[in-house]
Amino acid sequence: MIKEVKTLIGIIMCIISGAAMSVQGVFNTRLTEQTGLIESNFIVQSIALVVAAISLFWAKQGFSGVLTVNKLYLCGGLLSMVITLTVVLGIKNLTPAIAISIILVSQLAAAALIDAFGLFGSEKAVFGIRKILGLATMIAGIVIFSYKK
Repeated sequence: MIKEVKTLIGIIMCIISGAAMSVQGVFNTRLTEQTGLIESNFIVQSIALVVAAISLFWAKQGFSGVLTVNKLYLCGGLLSMVITLTVVLGIKNLTPAIAISIILVSQLAAAALIDAFGLFGSEKAVFGIRKILGLATMIAGIVIFSYKK
């Protein structure tokens, strides 16, 4: 019973996350149209910093783990900037639906490789023909979805 509840919560959180990423991408693109790419990224990241700082009031673990964590994992902040910039440019040059579709396939492919090789401390998972066919089907779907008559 508890496992099913955790699974359901995980699914709900992923749905919220995916929807938020799509909306954020469009918001950031519209902000960029008025301010510029680097300026909008600075604004977005600054707001995230303020919200994260406020959230520290409810934090329980503290920062002591930063001293022992693999320093490579601290690059998440750098990747956040890369993600924001590339999503904006993708949406600007495509449509939101096509851009997000390509982003999702890219995320899935990268996650599958992380699983397959057990990268970054992840547990290894088999990357078999079903996963390859799944990715290929998604790519075909994007091609069909973006086909213009």
